[in-house]
Amino acid sequence: MAGHSKWANIKHRKGAQDARRSKIFTRIIKELTIASRDGGPDPETNPALRLAIQNAKGANMPKDTMERAIKKGQGDDSGNLQSMTFEGYGPNGIAMFVETTTDNQNRTVASVRSIFNKFDGNLGTNGSLSFIFDAKGVFTIKKEELGERNLDEFEMELIDGGLEVMERLDDKVVLYTSFEDFGKMQSKLEEMKIETENAEIQRVPKITNALPLDQAQTILKMIDKFEEDDDVNTVYHDMELTDELVAELEKE
Repeated sequence: MAGHSKWANIKHRKGAQDARRSKIFTRIIKELTIASRDGGPDPETNPALRLAIQNAKGANMPKDTMERAIKKGQGDDSGNLQSMTFEGYGPNGIAMFVETTTDNQNRTVASVRSIFNKFDGNLGTNGSLSFIFDAKGVFTIKKEELGERNLDEFEMELIDGGLEVMERLDDKVVLYTSFEDFGKMQSKLEEMKIETENAEIQRVPKITNALPLDQAQTILKMIDKFEEDDDVNTVYHDMELTDELVAELEKE
């Protein structure tokens, strides 16, 4: 995990690459289906679907899987899918924002509440964490996609697209924009013919909280439990990814 992003969600775990890939596919399939349902199956006239297809390609999703998800969006059963968000606190005051997509609200509410309770957390009301997280546009680009571009010049050029921060990691760059400039940056990158590995709206904490290792590991177990639920897409939190915690995760 060398070169980890100081803002990005913690992605780790016990060598479970296949499980993680499956989870990413499940989330993107839902995105494709909902985008197709709400805006039509043509990516040329549906920006949300175009973005979902771009993310699917970035995750190396097979073409036939993408096509089935888009086709499903035009079927009768796609109307059951709904997005739901949950806000609350885990142990030791760590704020947690859980995004889900579900075809059964009662099941999802019960499952999320159960996990908060199991870890002595508190499920709050929507909007209760608005002072902790900012909605940011986050674009991840593999460095190989940039070719011979000078990164300093590239960063300056992206200011026109609403760039706020560019993180330079080992093998990729991560661009951050305001929520309002997400579409502007998407258009700028398309104009520059640069394909992103992933582009999405994320909940970025304004500040992060460092915990002792044992307490941090409890938070990671709670995140794992959320992410085991098929209805859960993403878990955002304000726990700091300390060097000590990264070192421990690299042992797994």
